Amino acid sequence: MLTKFGYIDTHWIWVFLTVVFSVVEVFTFGLVTVWFALAAFVMIFLSFIPKFPFMYQIMVFLVLSAAMLIFTRPVAIKKFKMGKVKTNVDSLVGMSALVVKKITEFEKGEVKLNGQIWSAHSADGSAIEEGTKCEVVRIEGVHAIVRE
Repeated sequence: MLTKFGYIDTHWIWVFLTVVFSVVEVFTFGLVTVWFALAAFVMIFLSFIPKFPFMYQIMVFLVLSAAMLIFTRPVAIKKFKMGKVKTNVDSLVGMSALVVKKITEFEKGEVKLNGQIWSAHSADGSAIEEGTKCEVVRIEGVHAIVRE
């Protein structure tokens, strides 16, 4: 005998919740409701277990959802490279630059980065000769901080 909730078999409730959570995830793509959709999908099959009360089904659903959200969401976010999108100046960090004016410990120099000339300082205070290829470590105001 299937567990009933009113006049509806509980597996239809889980089918409905699977669809609702999936649709919400499609429109938001925040990797939050997908875990609830997956847990509801699992609950469809678990709801066919005889004499499995609906209240226990809800508890199992919540535990499954929380476990997937806590343990798999960070991995999925890293895999899909979601989160902060580098724009403008942030996108320059890690790029290669060419020193066009010598950088010394006490004087700023200049680097050519993305076709533009930037004032530059050495990240470790060392001198970098003209013509040297270097990497942008960070941007501070209008100065690129670079290292060889």
